[in-house]
Amino acid sequence: MPRDPGQTARLIRRLSWDEIDGAWLESLAALARDEDLAGAGLVHRPARPGDPSAELLRNNLHGRARLVARRPLVVAGLGMMTPILAAYGHQCRGRALVPEGAHVPAGTVVAEVAGPTTNLLSLERILLNFLQRLSGVATFTAEHVNALGNTTTKLLDTRKTTPGFRVLEKYAVGQGGGYNHRLGLYDRLMVKDNHLAADGATSAADRLTQLVKRARAERPDLLLEVEVDNLEQIGPVLAAGADIILLDNFSLPHLRQAVAFIRGRAWCEISGGVTLASLPELGQIGPDFISCGALTHSAPWVDLGLDWD
Repeated sequence: MPRDPGQTARLIRRLSWDEIDGAWLESLAALARDEDLAGAGLVHRPARPGDPSAELLRNNLHGRARLVARRPLVVAGLGMMTPILAAYGHQCRGRALVPEGAHVPAGTVVAEVAGPTTNLLSLERILLNFLQRLSGVATFTAEHVNALGNTTTKLLDTRKTTPGFRVLEKYAVGQGGGYNHRLGLYDRLMVKDNHLAADGATSAADRLTQLVKRARAERPDLLLEVEVDNLEQIGPVLAAGADIILLDNFSLPHLRQAVAFIRGRAWCEISGGVTLASLPELGQIGPDFISCGALTHSAPWVDLGLDWD
């Protein structure tokens, strides 16, 4: 397996909160607020936007509430408190009480929020929506990492993410112990079966080699990953200079052959139908990476609640 430091840094990475655009987070929080208060997304907006239930309160007192884990979970997304609270007024404040990525038992107070009671009542669901979703992805990822067991294989996410929410979901995967595959189409050359079919390259090794060589020549600045679905494709792909070989939906016997053949010549990734049940055996085969779309597309939300003091 190549150990070039430049490749390692690009392949084994976790998106950090500092890499996420603060202005984008503010716009996302404002959009979520406006869905709730002003019917954002509708052709006909409400004549009187706002939160009429909270407005029933006679006195807009200062309140305080605790964000509590109702079940064991991995915390992710506490950084969203800042843009969400700001979207509802600068009098609102929040404080994280546990670090991101913390594994906490049920009953743990993970954060506190304070501010005008009407504002806190209005923002409660939006705050919980973000944190329950992101902590859900982190918790589900941690379950998969645990299933993979004691191995050097890294668990990767995919682009199977909620539209418009990818950066946050991939961040949450990292908090759960997983790693990020490409963030978008822009940051890696990824030659998959559809590319090969469109170029007429699936049945002829020389055409496959030509396509991979063309990719290498035209974008030498990007890592080049090639998906193969049979053992015969691996040799030509390696000869053409692929950095990563993606083994898609191989049988277990063929996976063992393929990983052994690739080892030391390129990075190796297993993909296709990966589940909690299959991860232990796949990890024992010893690929560099296993990618799993379920980390984001099938992660259940976790139960967090806002308890008032």
